[in-house]
Order: sequence, then structure tokens, then C-alpha cells
Amino acid sequence: MLTSIALYAVLGGFVGILAGLLGVGGGLVIVPVLLYTLPLQGVSENINHLALGTSLASIVFTSISSVRTHNKRGSVLWPAVLRFSPGIVAGTFAGGYVASLLSAKLLSVIFIIFLLYMSFQMFLDIKPKASRHLPGSAGLASAGAGIGFVSSFVGIGGGSMTVPFLTWCNIEMRAAIGTSAGVGFPIAISGALSYIVNGWGKAGLPEYSLGFIYLPALLGLVCASVLTTPIGAKIAYTISTAKLKRLFALLLFCMAVNMIYKLA
Repeated sequence: MLTSIALYAVLGGFVGILAGLLGVGGGLVIVPVLLYTLPLQGVSENINHLALGTSLASIVFTSISSVRTHNKRGSVLWPAVLRFSPGIVAGTFAGGYVASLLSAKLLSVIFIIFLLYMSFQMFLDIKPKASRHLPGSAGLASAGAGIGFVSSFVGIGGGSMTVPFLTWCNIEMRAAIGTSAGVGFPIAISGALSYIVNGWGKAGLPEYSLGFIYLPALLGLVCASVLTTPIGAKIAYTISTAKLKRLFALLLFCMAVNMIYKLA
């Protein structure tokens, strides 16, 4: 088990830098790696659920570390985080139920289109209208519900949607990244709790599991990511906003290509 924890710690170190730099939880990286490594460790059942649940649980810790660093620089818009949160919690918990009613392929196609559109918009630095601004409490709660809903399907902290949404509302890039880190916490905590509850007592789970959360992987991911997340956040303040946008656009594009590959 110690070897497994060490391997996940290496992954966690990379995920932490990604979380601090771009305000994303790292589910884009964690989930595919877990889907590959869990079978190698003898896990043969509930692999998808374990990957998603463990990813969301790790994001609880990376989001805390990231938001602390960004908050020190005044880059977290707490009123927006608070208005996002009710919708996010509701959307995350509703995701599991609605998933059984809708086609997962259809949801994936819609999300891919969104990712490609936002990646090209951010890479080309297409400016939103000057009059555009953050909506009120109801609008932010609705946006949060959509972000939480999709996040529960793909095991991410929502940064791939929160950051583009905030920049679309004319929020400065670093403030969008810091606020996204804050928004990632309620997504991750509600999502992780959902996977614990839904996986509790399930047959076929590996040893050292808490519901659909695989604790050895979580331990390795968290130990490293909480150390490297502040490093990523500091890097975010040393490079230009234009470069940050292009890096985030590249991340979104890679995420879309990965999802297209899975659908093919």
C-alpha cells in the first residue's frame, strides 16, 4: 500500500500546482489516472464510482489550500462564492438522480461543445460586452446549480466552468481563478458526501474504502497537493493575464479532446 500512496503523491503534486495556478481541482487528471491504476491494484468493481468519489474528496483539500493562498492576495470574491453555493450544493446532489433519467452521451456532447467554445474564446481573448456583469443571487444560484450538476458527473471541482463563466461576466482572470477555488469547496464536499453515502456497504469495494472513496489514493493525493497548491497560486501572480487565459484555454481544449476520445 505504501507504494500506491507514493505513486498517488506524485500525481497529487502535479494536481496541486494545477489547482493553484488555474483554480481547478484536478479531476481532469485524477479521474483518468484512477481509472487506469485501480484495475492494476486488483479493483474489478465500481471503478468509475471510486475514481469520481476519490477525485471529489481530494478536491476538498486542494480547494482549501488554493483558496487560502488566493485570499491572501484579495482575489476571492466571497459574496459571489456565497451566492453560488446554494445552487452548487443542490445541483451536485441532484446530479446523481438526474443522471439516471438523461443520456450520459448527450450530456457529454453538450459539455464538449461548451468546452470547445470557451477554449477558443479565451485563447483568442474575445472580450465580453462591457455592460456584462455578475447576475444577482438567483442568477448565480442557477449558474451554480448547473456547475454542480455537471461536476458530479465528471468528478471535477467545477473550475473548468466557473472560471469561464466569471470571465464572461467581466471578472478579472486572477479574481476568477481565486473565486473558482472557493466555489470548488462546496462542490467537492457535497459531491464527496454523496459518493460516501451512495457507496456505503456496497459489495465489491476494495479494502480501505469509505463508500466510493479509496483512502490510499486520497491520502497520497492530499499529502502532496496541499504542499504544491500554494506554489501554483504564486506562479499565477508572476505571469501575465493573457498567458493565464491561454493556459486555461489549453486545459479546456485538452479536456474536450479527452471526452471526445472516450465517446469515440
